[in-house]
Amino acid sequence: MSCQETRELLHGYVDGELDLPKSVVIEAHLRNCHACTQTYKGIRSLRSAITDDALRFEPPEYLKDRLRSALRSESKADLKPGFLRWRWLVAGASLVGAVIAIWAIAPIITRPSAGDVLAQEIVSSHVRSLMADHLTDVPSSDQHTVKPWFDGKLDFSPPVRDLSKQGFSLNGGRLDYIGNRPVAALIYQRRQHSINLFVWPSTEGADGNEKASVHQGYNLIRWTNGGMNYWVVSDLNLAELQQFVQLLQEQTQARKSQVSG
Repeated sequence: MSCQETRELLHGYVDGELDLPKSVVIEAHLRNCHACTQTYKGIRSLRSAITDDALRFEPPEYLKDRLRSALRSESKADLKPGFLRWRWLVAGASLVGAVIAIWAIAPIITRPSAGDVLAQEIVSSHVRSLMADHLTDVPSSDQHTVKPWFDGKLDFSPPVRDLSKQGFSLNGGRLDYIGNRPVAALIYQRRQHSINLFVWPSTEGADGNEKASVHQGYNLIRWTNGGMNYWVVSDLNLAELQQFVQLLQEQTQARKSQVSG
């Protein structure tokens, strides 16, 4: 992928709107291109600055009164020619409209999307689990121990897969709280990198393709399958995290085939 193609897709990459193959290609390009990396960092910095509450404009209360007073005075004045009078009235009305537009649009511009809020929750939970040394409520590498532990603690049964032969060892599970509901957190290990896999029921009927994003230096991949939402977060590089997701999906599909067979 050329630098021009990469830069055209960088905004989508930062916002987590690209599919996994494109995200992996862009990440590989950024590792070897200093110029595009600087552009990427600039986009991230600008995005953070735009969402900063300090940039929100809150007009002072007296501004509205001053505008109304000015308009009333102008309407009473006997200006000649008449064109001059109407010119000032239109200017005053335009100023009032601009202020109203700022009041209405500023919160929309600075308000993060639902996906961004959820991603922030996911990253925060991942970081807390590492800082508090509370990765697991049920420490076990046995999927037949971890899966039954959730019985009675959640209103769904999370799928638990053993990927130790593929280099992703299962360390256990815990209860967490994401998006205003209890969820299952499954913990895997890849060398020195911890992986949190969050699972909870989806309200969407159709399965959703994987989407990758980066938040606070952590890679995230999310998708929907079989009536479940899946979010994976780790400081593991995106290529290996994608491999982890593909292995999960392959085992899930194989399990479905066994059950239907």
